[in-house]
Amino acid sequence: MSDPRAGQPAAPSDLVDVAHLVTAYYTGVPDPDDVDQQVAFGTSGHRGSSLRTAFNETHILATTQAIVDYRREQGYDGPLFVGRDTHGLSEPAWSTALEVLAANDVTVLVDDRDGYTPTPAVSHAILRANGGRTTGAGLADGIVVTPSHNPPSDGGFKYNPPHGGPADTDATSVIAARANELIRGGLAGVQRVPFARARAAAQPYDFLGTYVDDLPNVVDIDAIRSAGVRIGADPLGGASVAYWGEIADRHGLDLTVVNPLVDPTWRFMTLDWDGKIRMDCSSPSAMASLIAQRDRYDIATGNDADSDRHGVVTPDAGLMNPNHYLAVAIGYLFGGARPDWPAGAQIGKTLVSSSMIDRVAQAIGREMVEVPVGFKWFVPGLIDGSFGFGGEESAGASFLRRDGSVWTTDKDGIILALLASEILATTGSSPSARYADLVAEHGEPAYARIDAPASREEKAKLAALSPDDVAATSLAGEEITAKLTEAPGNGAKIGGLKVVTASAWFAARPSGTEDVYKIYAESFRGPEHLAQVQEEARAVVGAALG
Repeated sequence: MSDPRAGQPAAPSDLVDVAHLVTAYYTGVPDPDDVDQQVAFGTSGHRGSSLRTAFNETHILATTQAIVDYRREQGYDGPLFVGRDTHGLSEPAWSTALEVLAANDVTVLVDDRDGYTPTPAVSHAILRANGGRTTGAGLADGIVVTPSHNPPSDGGFKYNPPHGGPADTDATSVIAARANELIRGGLAGVQRVPFARARAAAQPYDFLGTYVDDLPNVVDIDAIRSAGVRIGADPLGGASVAYWGEIADRHGLDLTVVNPLVDPTWRFMTLDWDGKIRMDCSSPSAMASLIAQRDRYDIATGNDADSDRHGVVTPDAGLMNPNHYLAVAIGYLFGGARPDWPAGAQIGKTLVSSSMIDRVAQAIGREMVEVPVGFKWFVPGLIDGSFGFGGEESAGASFLRRDGSVWTTDKDGIILALLASEILATTGSSPSARYADLVAEHGEPAYARIDAPASREEKAKLAALSPDDVAATSLAGEEITAKLTEAPGNGAKIGGLKVVTASAWFAARPSGTEDVYKIYAESFRGPEHLAQVQEEARAVVGAALG
């Protein structure tokens, strides 16, 4: 159920006390025996709040040393790019990380303006430094200090290896285990120097200029400029705040930075569906203020705090559902807009993304590869060009340069936002109008995600299910055609269950941060059938969990 204040401006009582938050970062000491206070990497790094002793200086000291140890074991001896977003805990954690990296003689590259750095700019920098190599001497890697779209009280810390994308579990499990070992040992083995010395040792890198000047090689900026598309870009107080103004100036676009403010309390945000401040650019509640201005622009866009996600707002439809926009982007890019891409370039999607993508892929004659949740699964294909596009239902995606070579191997909300303007400029139709055309051709899906309570033990059992654990043979009046616990695209475990019928599906996965499991579901037979799918999905999962 939505909070009655969802979509309304934040009140003073909703705001985090930043001084208290930062004080807790330096004074809180995690209990190494409390699982909620240990270092744990989810799909995008370690996240938590200092107020819950889940993201404190101790965690960052240990995690940074663990990354140093890991990269040394792997033979990564090139520079390490370090970026941060605008969360209140990001700069303290960034400072702590520099102290450890400098003490370990790691060559560190930081923003030359001492500004904020979007996740895609770090991925772009790593790939540029490595020149496409993932083996050999002098390989660069990176750290981004961000909890993405999470509330202002949270901090986040993620590692990107030399391939430029999110680290996979082979790396994160080793790093987390070593970090927790260091915490349990009282940080013996962690090397550290004073911040002034660490900051002086860090070298400048032009993240902004290098990224922004390269944009015409991935998006048709000339077409956007020639068509005079009026763009409104809302950084939502995040790391792209300086980037959008530079994009306008350097490329001569009719682009307005809707809200250039940065404030670690995010007092200018409208509340998300649950009454919390959350910089989720795919949420109509969080994006309410930009949606209200939709008639002022041909295309309006939003990004989350580290700019790896996108939200697209059009005058005719408001905020597009992320699944809808992914389907449109895929249909456009593979439908003739990128003639220099490899002929066999595939479409990558997560298995909880809309089946509209499957239908679009089939219509344009391109192979669609379905992988588990997590952008890391797209990294190899984006590097070698076998994936032209990789996207997930939570509004994260990236795609190849116009010449078919790799752009980023992490999610890039900036290029997906710009692509909406390219689509309008080159076709004369908004992305939402093009989605209406897809609905007329393929039918209209109803899609939703809900949460259901689950204990830690139940979540573990759900993650370990096999198809044989599901006794049901039908779902919402249709025969079950597939019971999946491995992704069909690569055979990797999905950490849950997906059940498929001719016109519907559901997937159930345990949450990595809460005592719930998530049920994603979709039906091409309308909202009432979707509700029936969701109801029976709970029963199917409940029976499988015993």
